[in-house]
Amino acid sequence: MAHIIVVGNEKGGAGKSTVSMHVATALVRMGHKVSGLDLDLRQRTFGRYVENRIAFLKQAELELPSPALHELPVIEDGALRPGENMYDHRLSAAVAAMEPDSDFILIDCPGSHTRLSQVAHSLADTLITPLNDSFIDFDLLAHTDASGDKITGPSVYSEMVWNARQLRAQAGLAPIDWVVVRNRLGAQRMVNKEKMERAVANLAKRIGFRVAPGFNERVIFRELFPRGLTLLDLKDIGVKQLNISNVAARQELRDLIKALKLPGVNADF
Repeated sequence: MAHIIVVGNEKGGAGKSTVSMHVATALVRMGHKVSGLDLDLRQRTFGRYVENRIAFLKQAELELPSPALHELPVIEDGALRPGENMYDHRLSAAVAAMEPDSDFILIDCPGSHTRLSQVAHSLADTLITPLNDSFIDFDLLAHTDASGDKITGPSVYSEMVWNARQLRAQAGLAPIDWVVVRNRLGAQRMVNKEKMERAVANLAKRIGFRVAPGFNERVIFRELFPRGLTLLDLKDIGVKQLNISNVAARQELRDLIKALKLPGVNADF
């Protein structure tokens, strides 16, 4: 069976689609068959990223390893069983279609609570939650007191992940490996950054997730999107000498892939 990776949280701007594209492309470059699905039916940032890649490679007459993008199938009302949800049926049909030809299925969720996102989380073997290094984003996971040092309770997103875990347990499936990725980090060591590090580490023990390194804030990510490229493609499009920032970003990606501990994956690229 394909290993399902879900990239999700309930807040936009945390870099979900950037993480999705880089993880998917890295896996393909390592020889794995990867299918991708974008559940943000309105913005479709991950879907647009892959489509931009297809268009650029065609125009440039290049062939680069790429994930296979799939769409949710259209389901006729008559195909639904009594009481069955349309979105549940579309997602299960999509996964069933991707699974025979995939080692990994990567599902990018919208930055809001939707039925599709909720169901996708229950399908996750690995759940990646990118998190900006800010207490505004930390509130996605848990509420804190005014000092930011004391956790006062879980957030609605953490509760949704808990419910997804319960559903998997009831179905006899393996537990979700939940990985929170501290993303868009600043280069400087600041008081807020140190507080966030302590808060995330403390919460990880309480609600059961692992913490992985993400990407620093870099201009290169915004420049790559229109062409659908990733950090791993730069040399293939003629960039002979990577600058220090690009080299560091590639190492961040390598560290992230290692930290995910995906089955059968060796982060040598």
